[in-house]
Amino acid sequence: MSQRRTLPAYGGQAVIEGVMMRGRRVMAVAVRAPDGRIRTRVEPLGRLYRSPLARIPFVRGVIGLWDALVLGYKALHWSAQVQAEGSGETLSQRDMVVSSMVALVVGLALFMALPAAVGKGVEGWLNLSPWLGNLIEGVVRLLLVIAYVGLIGLNPEIRRLYGYHGAEHKTIHAFEHGAPLTVDGVRPFPEEHPRCGTAFLLILVLVSVVLFSLLGPLDWFWRLASRILLLPVIAGIAYEYLKFTAAHVDHPLVRLLVKPNLWLQKLTTRPPSDDMIEVAIVAFKTMRQHEEQALDVAA
Repeated sequence: MSQRRTLPAYGGQAVIEGVMMRGRRVMAVAVRAPDGRIRTRVEPLGRLYRSPLARIPFVRGVIGLWDALVLGYKALHWSAQVQAEGSGETLSQRDMVVSSMVALVVGLALFMALPAAVGKGVEGWLNLSPWLGNLIEGVVRLLLVIAYVGLIGLNPEIRRLYGYHGAEHKTIHAFEHGAPLTVDGVRPFPEEHPRCGTAFLLILVLVSVVLFSLLGPLDWFWRLASRILLLPVIAGIAYEYLKFTAAHVDHPLVRLLVKPNLWLQKLTTRPPSDDMIEVAIVAFKTMRQHEEQALDVAA
């Protein structure tokens, strides 16, 4: 194999029967349509992703969080439309916006507000110190995240989504190691990847334990409000940690640090079938092709 390569800016995500790949300038989505063909969609990214703000430590983490939400929504919406075509159904923009907003509110309530309320309640009930209350909150949040990603993986459709997630990671591994981007070339690589968004979730939880412990005692309102208001700060710190570990993953100590992230990914990835790998390869090659074209135009 050739020398290890890395992508300067990469984001990926499994979508319904497909994969999204993001570069610096474009996003590409490849989806297996109901008729068996692979359909692709390419969308240029805004200047925000190449602006000076995107290079400022900690600020770029907030941009990354926004990036994951907005681009993930766009990719999911288009892939859902492709799948709906096979059944004759239509999926309106309004339906997707409403369902996404509901999912966001439920997610904030389940993973931020509920653990905060449990931690505060146990802290008062057992007359514990605020630090212990925050620690209990963090443990509850971590258990909820693990239980959630594990339980939804029992659903057959989500299991297929996790298969595409694994195909996405395998494809990136193959590129970084200089392997041929073919099904046979991609298949041997692992489903887990140190830059995965699942790792980002775990780091978010661990950072929140430390940060919230520094706030000291708070009443119910400010305890709940702080968990929401400080989410961008936590995202910024988590992003820098993830970026550092991904850049130094060959170091023995860093490999030890990322092991929990890789373990958690075993819940959010599945061994993909060859047709899933094929879709991920098409998404990646499409993104790379349009990235190079965009660079030629910029030059």
